[in-house]
Amino acid sequence: MRNAPLVCCLAAAAVMTACSNAPAPAPDTRAADVQAVKDVEAAWIKDIQSKDLEKSASYFADDGTGLYPGMTMLNGKQAIKTAFAPIFADPNFSMSFQTTRAVASKGGDLVYTMGTYAMTVTDPKTKKLVTDKGKYLTVYQKQADGSWKAVADTYNSDTAM
Repeated sequence: MRNAPLVCCLAAAAVMTACSNAPAPAPDTRAADVQAVKDVEAAWIKDIQSKDLEKSASYFADDGTGLYPGMTMLNGKQAIKTAFAPIFADPNFSMSFQTTRAVASKGGDLVYTMGTYAMTVTDPKTKKLVTDKGKYLTVYQKQADGSWKAVADTYNSDTAM
């Protein structure tokens, strides 16, 4: 019984030591992650507007997925690039998009953006210009080198089918 206070003190010291050695919580990088992706999107839209298919495709992860209207699921950067080659070759092709919301994960590895787009292309059947407006959703993942790449991208028209 004489050692009971000593045992209690040692137990309390052990608990306090264990608590003080706990790792610090990871820093909250969400604002910086969102800004990094917004910077990526600003560069991406410039490359789209300059009709640079190679640079535009470079914003996708190698295993990225495109989910676009009228197309099968496009798995991989090369499949996306191949599908968009005729569109980028259209002399009337133009596109712009505006992010309206960007959200980063607490874990610091994912950001999604959504917004609106406007795209003009030549209708292959009628050869007339067609302008489409709609909305998009893109999911970015932080890569091992710290860059952000699109891993999933989709859009759909505001025009009724």
